[in-house]
Amino acid sequence: MTTIARAVPLGEGFRGGIDVRVSLRDDAGAGRSAFDGAWFPRSRDLATELPELIAALERRGVRVERFTYALDAWAEPVPRKLEVLGRTVRAGGFRSMDPGVVCLTWAGGTRRADLLVVPPETDVLTGARALRLCTRRGLPSSPQMVLAAARSTPLPQVPASRAV
Repeated sequence: MTTIARAVPLGEGFRGGIDVRVSLRDDAGAGRSAFDGAWFPRSRDLATELPELIAALERRGVRVERFTYALDAWAEPVPRKLEVLGRTVRAGGFRSMDPGVVCLTWAGGTRRADLLVVPPETDVLTGARALRLCTRRGLPSSPQMVLAAARSTPLPQVPASRAV
């Protein structure tokens, strides 16, 4: 007998994906970049954060069917099957995955997206930069390098003075 856990009672604290910090490339799942976007969860409680992420992506037209994550990156693993928005999403945790990445599949498993995970303890400015960076082409394939780029402060742009 298979049991399906509801990760969060949908009445308490579940906002249906509103205010989730996630970015997704327009061509997510096409395999053209190291990352298809980024996710900046508010905590390491995956049972609370995952339903909100799935709901936010569904609002953007991505109906997540499977979610995989690094076991060591989160406070506790989530059940293998979650009920979110009245449907079942399969989840799997692996020790071999990079803790800075989560993987989503949709469209019958034909589309896959790797999202960089911005650690929840990251400051908001760096997190926002990482969300933007992950929608651009030519990113390094390492989550640590992307976060380092997000932490770097750009040099101030001073307009050239014009002689009169």
